[in-house]
Amino acid sequence: MGIEIMEDQTMDTRLDTRINDLAIVILAAGKGSRMKSDKPKVLHKVAKKSMVAHVLDSAVGLTRGNIYVVVGHQAQRVKDEISQFYPVNFVFQKDLLGTGDAVKQALPRLDPKVKDVLVLCGDVPLIKESTLVDLLENHRKTKAKISVLAVTVTDPFGYGRIVLDEKGDMVCIREEADATRAEKQITTINAGIYCFEKIFIDEAIDSIRPDNNQSEYYLTDLVEIARSRKEKISVVVTDDSRQVMGVNTLDELETAESLIQQIENELP
Repeated sequence: MGIEIMEDQTMDTRLDTRINDLAIVILAAGKGSRMKSDKPKVLHKVAKKSMVAHVLDSAVGLTRGNIYVVVGHQAQRVKDEISQFYPVNFVFQKDLLGTGDAVKQALPRLDPKVKDVLVLCGDVPLIKESTLVDLLENHRKTKAKISVLAVTVTDPFGYGRIVLDEKGDMVCIREEADATRAEKQITTINAGIYCFEKIFIDEAIDSIRPDNNQSEYYLTDLVEIARSRKEKISVVVTDDSRQVMGVNTLDELETAESLIQQIENELP
């Protein structure tokens, strides 16, 4: 039986145990300097609502009380905005050392009963609840340690490529700067949304090292760590690239504004 979302944003009561053991971590600590604004990136608005509020709209129906938002840059301003919409837990990331460090700050705060951790980005405002349900459903069905949301695009330049082996199993997420010529031809890219088995991420996150040009702790390194340990990694490919569009510039913000109207017009 699939995970069902009811119209009133509550879940089928038969699935309560699955809801209560899911935590959602939303990354919202970044500065967003490319936006050329003093405003924190996740507070820029799409369709008259902040980007992070859109992400929360899609997340709140999946769990009750287990949503954690990682804040950092102008933390109080972000907290004040979010608190207008939803009661969530806040985690402060003192030093902006990357996505791996952000999630690491949240892990000790999670309820001990949590079995899976869904990680979302606060600057991906078009993501749909149904897509997150599909990711979680597949994650639990396959008993994966890590599940990665991916999308196939016509122009993958600048994005992390989903590298598979000859058996179709995931090898790694290869960033543009590190990709070989062959890997740059891959058109399936990382959407930056993941689901982790909590036992695995609790143990493995300390193995991440800041061995990169940014000297940051990348959450994507957990894929190679899991691969080296022969753990199950699942890839879920969505066919709608609009949903996983990250907004990093004012031009992209304008694109997201037009896309959200387009998506709303498609609804029955």
